[in-house]
Amino acid sequence: MSDANAQQSVPAVPPEDEARANLYGLLARLFYAPPDANLISELRLAAPPPDEGGERLTAEGEALKAAWAGLAEACGSAFPARIEEEHLQLFVGVGKAEVTPYLSAYLVRSESDTPLARLRGQLAQWGLARREEAVEPEDHVSALCETMRWLIVGRKATLEVQRQFFEEYLRLGASRFCSAVSACENAKFYRHPAKLLQALLDVERKAFEID
Repeated sequence: MSDANAQQSVPAVPPEDEARANLYGLLARLFYAPPDANLISELRLAAPPPDEGGERLTAEGEALKAAWAGLAEACGSAFPARIEEEHLQLFVGVGKAEVTPYLSAYLVRSESDTPLARLRGQLAQWGLARREEAVEPEDHVSALCETMRWLIVGRKATLEVQRQFFEEYLRLGASRFCSAVSACENAKFYRHPAKLLQALLDVERKAFEID
């Protein structure tokens, strides 16, 4: 098979799915490590994400645009060193973080409930395993956002597979995580990525319901 034929056999990613994947990727990056000066500058000048769902998602789409505008405005007065301190204080901490970024903590209903074990089983079915050098468990909010990005543009999973992973492992835990960040007095910068993530979760939930 020629390279041209091989390329034709790979389905293209629709622009709206690419935009979704890019948002998940950006949020994974922001919550995994504090943004450097280059990323802050890019976010300050970047255009808002395109509408996902069009007229069907008017309220959710407007909330997403507002959250993006808030993040861009926050980047206009942000200093990398201060954001680094905030990231450390909120999500890493000395002894204990103010807000845990591990979403299983928001999902455990009983001592016998093991959402992290279920997540690892699902990832293993897809051939995804944590790298040996990785120190973060698989339920870190960044890892789950990155998995959603991979499902959309890497695996090109069906909407049903995306929806099942979103509902089982991401939506509720991430929403509670966003609430915890927003309620934290020391989250000066990170309340904006949290609002953006919550807005994306709302758009995704509504879009999966419609589709």
